[in-house]
Amino acid sequence: MVHVPPLLAVIIPTLNAADGLPACLAALVQARNDGLIAHVIVSDGGSSDATLAIARDAQAQLVTGQPGRGQQLQRGADAATAPWLLFLHADTVLEPGWAEAARTHIAQAPDHAAVFTFALNEDSAPAHRLARMVAWRVRVLGLPYGDQALLISRALYDEIGGYRAMPLMEDVDIVRRLGRRRLRMLHPRAITSARRYLREGYLMRSTRNLFCLSLYFLGVPAGLIKRIYG
Repeated sequence: MVHVPPLLAVIIPTLNAADGLPACLAALVQARNDGLIAHVIVSDGGSSDATLAIARDAQAQLVTGQPGRGQQLQRGADAATAPWLLFLHADTVLEPGWAEAARTHIAQAPDHAAVFTFALNEDSAPAHRLARMVAWRVRVLGLPYGDQALLISRALYDEIGGYRAMPLMEDVDIVRRLGRRRLRMLHPRAITSARRYLREGYLMRSTRNLFCLSLYFLGVPAGLIKRIYG
């Protein structure tokens, strides 16, 4: 095992995330106890459910403000004091082994950022097919989404300008500025809720995601894309 002192702040943007947040936070407990995580920051955008109570019970630091994932991530990063940052969605659970992979990355590749391997919390052929497509997109195009989490040093985060206050596509925006050469994919999975895919259908949801990404590359304002994304 590669040992490093507590270096990591975990930043989780939330908006009525009570369903997924407990599992997301539970996956961080061992790393907090082992000393990898210095603090967990929940950056909330105005939740009206039990999100804030769940965060307090987990002894997370709360940051509140206007909704919008880009600006929520900004606020969380501004509140963090650790030299490494891990941006994590509230409906994503890092599987066992993530902390060791993060420790190794921090020790061996401090000038690179990293994301985890995408997976959904459903064992089905469409879910596995989507995971393979995402792996190809990351490997070939260097375009992970935020549900793969982003592990990045504070120095590199500041160098590229951090997250921008965008209502959508803030994850694509930051990795484009980072560049594929400074991005690594870690083997442990970031397992995300399949709720949207099950509700809308894998084909419809995937097509909508691809359409929104295409609009972004065509220069359509993120606020308009947000309305299409849903």
